[in-house]
Amino acid sequence: MAGLRDLLMRFRPVSTPGPAATGVPADRTAELAAELTPTLALLDRTAEQAEAVREAARRDADRIRRDAAQQAEQLVAEARDRAARMRAQAAAHRRELGRREAAEIRAAGRREAAALRQRAASRIPAVADQVTSEVRRQLGLPDRQPGSSGRAEEAGGS
Repeated sequence: MAGLRDLLMRFRPVSTPGPAATGVPADRTAELAAELTPTLALLDRTAEQAEAVREAARRDADRIRRDAAQQAEQLVAEARDRAARMRAQAAAHRRELGRREAAEIRAAGRREAAALRQRAASRIPAVADQVTSEVRRQLGLPDRQPGSSGRAEEAGGS
C-alpha cells in the first residue's frame, strides 16, 4: 500500500510553475525502480560472487583441515615409532650395563673364591696337624715330633 507521501507526489506538477499544462502525474516509484534496477542487478552479481568466494573458502578450509588432520596423524605415528625405537635402545643399553655389571660381579666372586682357596690351602697342613694331635691324644697314642709332617711319620711308621 502506498504511503500518503507517494499519493501526494503523484499530483505534483511536472513542469515549471506557470499556467497549468496538461500532463500525467509523475510516478516516482517507477522512476526510482528504473533508476535502481541496474545498480541492484550489479549487487545481485556481487552477492553471487561473494557467495562463490565464501564457498571456495569453505572448500579450502575443509581441505586445509583434512591435510592438517592427516599431517597430525602422520606426526603421531612417527612419534610413536620413534618412542618405541628409543625404548628399545634404552632397554638394550640397560641390558648391556647389566651384563657388564654381572661380569664384574662374577670376576670379583672368582677372585674372592681363589683367595679363599689359597687361604684354605695354606691352613690345611696346620689344621691337619692339630686334628691328628687331638686324635692321637684322645686315643692315648704318643704325640709326634713337633717339626715333622704327618706324611713322613706315616710313611716311616708303616
